[in-house]
Amino acid sequence: MEYVPRERVRLLTGVLSVVSLAVVFAAAGGRIPSSSVPAAPEWVLETIPLVNALISAAAIGTITVGWRAIRRGDIERHRVAMVTSFGLFVSFLALYLYRLTVTGGPQPFPGPDSVYQFVYLPLLAIHILLAIVCIPLLYYVLLLALSRPIAELRKTAHARVGRIAAALWLISFSLGIVVFVLLHVVY
Repeated sequence: MEYVPRERVRLLTGVLSVVSLAVVFAAAGGRIPSSSVPAAPEWVLETIPLVNALISAAAIGTITVGWRAIRRGDIERHRVAMVTSFGLFVSFLALYLYRLTVTGGPQPFPGPDSVYQFVYLPLLAIHILLAIVCIPLLYYVLLLALSRPIAELRKTAHARVGRIAAALWLISFSLGIVVFVLLHVVY
């Protein structure tokens, strides 16, 4: 079933990617006023990083299930796992952006300067870069899947781009958990 016109996949991918990244950068840069979202108790704000780490771990699981399912030819299980992964990503992003908006931007690293400079910043930079690269790839494979019947997906770049997106997504989610551990567990 075609939910998205085929000729609009690339355009929609570009528009959704630009809008999504603009919102992320605006929230990270403190450009979205905290008054634009409802206030939450402090304990909610303090819980969001842990919830996001758990969402990331769940997404790693669902991406892996989806990857294995498609390698075995189980298209329906792949579809469910990847749509679930995308839903987890959206949930993660909504919570992350909410917290950034309410707190006015990212929190400072509480550990030693040497760990900050040589461990935390490189891991965070790779995590952020992969997340930025993943956004258009994820939109593209999702929109391809929504624009064609399953039988026709093999004739598109869905599988090729999907493998790249899944690999980068797994690494990004994993590094996000490491960043969480450095910010909230180790220091």
